[in-house]
Amino acid sequence: MMTRRSFIKKMLYSALGFLGLSGGGYYYARYIEPDMLTRQTHTWVHPKIPEAFNQIKVVQFSDIHLGFHYSMNQFRNLIRKIKEENADLILFTGDLVDEPQRYNFTSEIPALLEELEAPLGKYWIYGNHDHGGYGTDKLESVMSNGGFKLLKNEVTEINRDGDSILLAGLDDIMLGSPNVGGTLNQLNEDTFSILLVHEPDIADRVKDYPVDVQLSGHSHGGQVRIPLLGALITPPYAEKYVDGKHLISDQLTLYISRGVGTTRMPYRFLCKPEYSVYTLDSES
Repeated sequence: MMTRRSFIKKMLYSALGFLGLSGGGYYYARYIEPDMLTRQTHTWVHPKIPEAFNQIKVVQFSDIHLGFHYSMNQFRNLIRKIKEENADLILFTGDLVDEPQRYNFTSEIPALLEELEAPLGKYWIYGNHDHGGYGTDKLESVMSNGGFKLLKNEVTEINRDGDSILLAGLDDIMLGSPNVGGTLNQLNEDTFSILLVHEPDIADRVKDYPVDVQLSGHSHGGQVRIPLLGALITPPYAEKYVDGKHLISDQLTLYISRGVGTTRMPYRFLCKPEYSVYTLDSES
């Protein structure tokens, strides 16, 4: 629940932001930065990563929002860049289309997704926009036809050369039916585990379970960030943790993708779109 004070604060930040986006700043935020797709890299060094997974490459992409000022040409470019990574494991953390009930789905979308190859698999979870506008079944069909396996309150074992890690996925926190305890209690302390969940702020609950890494999106990094003030507006469940890497506990590390597309406002300012590449290090 947003308090009166926080509402006024956000409105003030918004006013300052739009004043700052006048003229050339507006043009940059509207037409330049949203198309400046960047590549973020991280290394996971952890004693629980098996030797067989040493130097394994994981790619995460999130929050495409096709249809809201994000074109198929931009989507083709994203797919091309991800293909060039030659990832071992590809993970999508939700929100493929901005408004599923209004979007004209074409066969090219699953065809492009199917072009992505990863020997350890391609997995995805629902975001709030995937469930919104009665898109639940449609998005599952599109992603499945693209070769992606849905993790909806599920845990799967990723195997390589006799060793394994665990990958879990929760249904969307806002509009889905997430089963946090029932899902995460299937994990164990001895096996390295990755959790996919669209909304990052749920990390404060996830820390009570044996999860090593949480990958989220949803926040878009705030989309518009003003120096000294930070992100102007963030959605529910992405107000505490907005961007980047956060050490939530001695065990849990949270990584938040700024996402690829935009929503609500077709602007990005000091918050470039991104996809993320993670390299596993077994400390062997």
